[in-house]
Parts: sequence; structure tokens; C-alpha cells
Amino acid sequence: MLRRTRQLLEMIRFSHTLFALPFALLAAALAWRRQGHFSALDLLGILLCMVCARSAAMAFNRLADRKIDAANPRTAGRHLPSGQLSVAAVWTFTLVSAAAFVASTLLFLAAAPPNFWPLWLSVPVLVFLGAYSFTKRFTALAHFWLGAALMLAPLSAWVAVRGIIDFADLRTPLVLGLAVFCWVAGFDIIYACQDAEFDRKARLASVPARLGVKAALRVSRVCHCAMVLLLIGLYWAAAPHLGALYLAGVAAIAALLVYEHALVRPDDLTRVNRAFFHVNAVVSLGLLAVVLVELAVRG
Repeated sequence: MLRRTRQLLEMIRFSHTLFALPFALLAAALAWRRQGHFSALDLLGILLCMVCARSAAMAFNRLADRKIDAANPRTAGRHLPSGQLSVAAVWTFTLVSAAAFVASTLLFLAAAPPNFWPLWLSVPVLVFLGAYSFTKRFTALAHFWLGAALMLAPLSAWVAVRGIIDFADLRTPLVLGLAVFCWVAGFDIIYACQDAEFDRKARLASVPARLGVKAALRVSRVCHCAMVLLLIGLYWAAAPHLGALYLAGVAAIAALLVYEHALVRPDDLTRVNRAFFHVNAVVSLGLLAVVLVELAVRG
């Protein structure tokens, strides 16, 4: 049982929850500050929903891509193509994770007044997350669908804390969500550069397969420049809760993104994993830490 659990967590790369979770917690922290009080029950609900939704989406992605993964030398060793896990076991894990996600939204009904929005939106969110797994079969914009999927993290956390009051109240999570959208699309394009040749042969759509690696890296740079601009915009959207410390953190993130792109060249993709995993984990966790310190300093 322990071995099977470890294999399932490895399959969905559980540690990569760090990419989206910090942005959800960041949005929740700003929402609690706007609301004027912290809720431990909301925090528990957000953590459970994030973990369960991502687990369901990643496991479903592995199911949908298992034949493609088997044909790609880079991914042939993954758990389903190599036979380490059975299709039945992964389907069970996917359905249990999806059911646990929907059940976790019930925690928000204990708020005063009850917040029904997470429950009402839970199934549409799961459908949207699952649909990403098929996008590369018909559009090179699959990277941006993934960006939109992770963009839901800060938006959903804000709605879980505050509900949907009006559009003006959603300005802060929308700006943050768009920053996540650009960030994720940018680094997913970098990651996809490894499979540009395979994708062309397999008739799969991606920006590197469509435009070539050199042009794809330019698109990624544009996405990351847009992310930095949106994070600067968050300074005004979340006013008066963010200040000079936050802007210093954004400057540090800009430097990290420059470093990320310096690691990857069209003729040298050997450092893609370092750029993808290490730098991006520091970006998400670092921004959360800066915002939490900023909110604490500003009382």
C-alpha cells in the first residue's frame, strides 16, 4: 500500500502542487485582509480543494496521454506506459480525488453566511481542468489553456473566502490570476521545447512544434514580461495592502525569470528541468513569502 501510494504521488508529481498553491494562498491572504478576519476553516478548505483538484486533473492527464507517453522516449518510463501502475488503479485514484474535491467545498457552507459558490462551481472547474488533457490534439494554444487552469487557483481561493460580490471586488484576484496565466503559459512553452520534434511527428500541437524552438522561446519571454507587468499592476489592484517590499519582491522575480531564460537556448535544452522546476518553485513560494511579510509589516 505504501509503495502504491508513493507511485501515485510520483505519477501526479505531488510536489509540483507548489506551483499553484502559493498563488491560491496569496489570494486568500489578500481576501482575508480585505474581509478583516482570518478563517482557519477557509484555509483548510482551500488546501484540500487545491490538492484534490490538482490530483484529479494530473491523474486524468496521465490517463488521457498514456499512449502518447508510451510513444515518446522522454516519457515512456512514466508509471502507466511502463506498467508500474494499472489503468484501473489510476482511474480509481482520479475519481476518488474528484469526489474529494467536491466534498471539500462543503466546508465553505459552514461559513456565516454559508458560501455556496465553491460547491456550485466545483464540477465546472473539474471539467475545465480535465479538458486541458485533450487540447494539444487540436490547438497550439494548449499552453494557454494550462495557464487558464492554474489561473483558477487565486480566483477560486478569493471566491472561497469572499464569494462573488461584484466585478469590482474580483479585480485583485483577476490581476493576480492573469499574472499566473502568463507565467504558466511561458514556462510550459519552455518545457514543451523538449518535445518539439516528437510533437511534429505525432501531429500534436504546441508552440515549439508550430513555430520552432527559437520562436517559441521568444513567445515565452513575452509571456513572462507580461507576468511582471501584471504583478506590478497588482500593487495598485490590491492597494493599500501592498507596498515597497512587494515591489522589491517583484523585481527579484523579474531577475529570476531572466535567469530562467538564460538557462535555456535553442541549441541547448539540457537545463530545461532546472529552469522549469527549481526557478519556478522559488518564484511562487518567494512571492507568497514577500506578500505575507508585507501584510504583517503593514499590520
